Order: sequence, then structure tokens, then C-alpha cells
Amino acid sequence: MRERLPEYLKRPIIDTDATRKVRKTLKNRCLNTVCENARCPNKNECYTKNTATFLIMGNACTRNCRYCNISCARPKPLDETEPLHVAEAVRDLGLKYAVITSVTRDDLPDGGAEHFKKCIEKIRELTPEVKIEILTPDFKGLKSSLDTIIKASPDVFNHNIETAKEIFKTARPQGNYETSLKVLKYIKDIGKLTTKSGFMIGLGETIEQIEETLKDLKQAGVDIVTIGQYIQPSKEHLPVQKYYKPEEYEELKILAAKIGFKHYQIGPLVRSSYRAADLV
Repeated sequence: MRERLPEYLKRPIIDTDATRKVRKTLKNRCLNTVCENARCPNKNECYTKNTATFLIMGNACTRNCRYCNISCARPKPLDETEPLHVAEAVRDLGLKYAVITSVTRDDLPDGGAEHFKKCIEKIRELTPEVKIEILTPDFKGLKSSLDTIIKASPDVFNHNIETAKEIFKTARPQGNYETSLKVLKYIKDIGKLTTKSGFMIGLGETIEQIEETLKDLKQAGVDIVTIGQYIQPSKEHLPVQKYYKPEEYEELKILAAKIGFKHYQIGPLVRSSYRAADLV
């Protein structure tokens, strides 16, 4: 039996002119969001602020991570009009800070790096004042793909480590903990970009393992870190091993600061794109 969700993890349904405007804009541009596809608990809060996290390259992923609500299936060909549609949505919503993420596309030779670049370029073409954060897959660690991203020069490069090393293979069987760290370090060392990463807790990790994950991210040069509670999307996904209490997140904030992070977002409902602009 699945454990009942604690009250502090529940969010009310909000339906306002602002949330309807965001949904209408996304529908009109035929755009996906991670807010909807990953069942983000903060969706309505973000919509009321006239923002969303764009999910590019379709809504079918080539990897089957055991915590993620996005389906694993054969992806469709890339929509070459998508970069323009994303840029138009950013303009229409009046965003000052845009966050773009994607499904993993291992079927593409570059993992979709060029598509990310085109989205960044189109946004800057229509709204050059907008700051851009991208949340990418690992591109299998391909330096050519990472060089494409560096050339596009997003304001923030985010790649989530997702979980502690000891749990990584269970949660992300097609990923690699060390590859993710190398991606972050390469973007920092070669690209000199602001880097960000985050992970979930509640999958059975220990406090010592959380600390080691933070130290690994710091060693990789990560500037911004996010930590939030894992919530099981369905009974088919990995079960929650622990719901951390709000006061435990306060302790993790102290730990992150002790390790050397100056910018972090840590709390029960924190997700990688949550209040992203506030951290930059």
C-alpha cells in the first residue's frame, strides 16, 4: 500500500485568468511542458506567475528512468518549427526568464544539442533581453554535443544528477553518475557557464550519501543546487522510502552552505526549475 502523501506536500488546484492564459498559449503553439508531462506539483503556482518550463523534442523519452512520469517510447521526428514556437510563446507570455528542458533523445546523433541551440537562438532573436536556462540530458557525454551547447551560450546550464550514486543505477539504469558529473565539469571548465544541478531525496539514500552527492557536485564546479522530495507518480514507479520533514530540509540547507554552495533551493516541493530566476 502506498503511504499517504503528507499534507505539506499537497498543493491546491488553481484556475485563474493567468493559468488559463498559459495553457491557451501552450496549446496554440502546440508546445509540451514538463509541468504537465512530469506532473509537477508546482504547476499551478508557476502558471499563476505566467511561466512554464518548455519540454522540447516531443513527449516520448528514449530512456526509462524509474522515477519519471514521462513515457518511454519511440520518439517522433524533430519538429523544425518548434524553436520558433517556443520563442513566440516566451514573447507572448512576456517572460523575462525562460527555462527549456527536453526528453532524452538517444536516437539523435547529437542527442538534440543542435535543437537546443536553435531554441536559444530563436528566443534571442525575438526577445534578446530574456535570460535563458536549459535543463538537458547527458548527451551520452559527447563533447561535440556539449560544444554545441557552449556555443549557444545559455545563461544557465542545468543537468540533474537526480539521485545519490548508490541509488543511481536503480533509478536511472540507462544513465551514468560519473558521466553526469563529467558533463557538468566540462560545461564549467570549457564553457565557463553558470551551472546547476539537482536531485531527489526519499529513494532510500542516507544523509552521508546526500552529503557525498553535494560534494561531488561542488567538485564538478556546480554553482546552483536544488533538492526536493521524490513523489511516486504511480504504483509502477519506484516507491518512496521516506518523506523528509520540513525541518530536515532546513538541515540540508545548512549542509549545502557548509559544503560551499552560495545558491541553492532546498525544500519538500522544490524541483529543478522551481523559482529558477530567483537563484540567478
